[in-house]
Amino acid sequence: MKGGKSKTETKKADPKLSVNKKGSGATKPTRKPAKGKAAKDPNKPKRPASAFFVFMEEFRKQFSKENPDNKAVSAVGKAAGAKWKSLSEAEKAPYVAKAEKRKVEYEKNMRAYNNKQAAGPAAAEEEEESEKSISEVNDEDDGDDDDESDEDEDDDE
Repeated sequence: MKGGKSKTETKKADPKLSVNKKGSGATKPTRKPAKGKAAKDPNKPKRPASAFFVFMEEFRKQFSKENPDNKAVSAVGKAAGAKWKSLSEAEKAPYVAKAEKRKVEYEKNMRAYNNKQAAGPAAAEEEEESEKSISEVNDEDDGDDDDESDEDEDDDE
């Protein structure tokens, strides 16, 4: 095989294709958020728990009492799932009712939140201005009292 490379020759790896190792000190580049995705509003109400998760709240307490040495989340989840499947519709009814109640409350909170959002930043500015004007009026009243007391002190001298 004149002029050709043999199969046994090793090729040098391209450094751009090499894998960074944990101990190398190289940091992973941070992901940029998607351009079209809006930031989450911390004031937005959280979605209500489903009937199963309402059941899980109660089941976790019971499971931790019966199995104090078992701290694995997966074990609790598996046991709860098996128990939930074995329950009849009548036994699930109280959890479904609690979930429905939470859903109604959530919908009420969301309507209020959406109305507040629809009012927009103008309503928020008006609230701030009204609070500010009240405090300014109070500050001015306090300032007038200070001026009068200063004048009284000057008269005493």
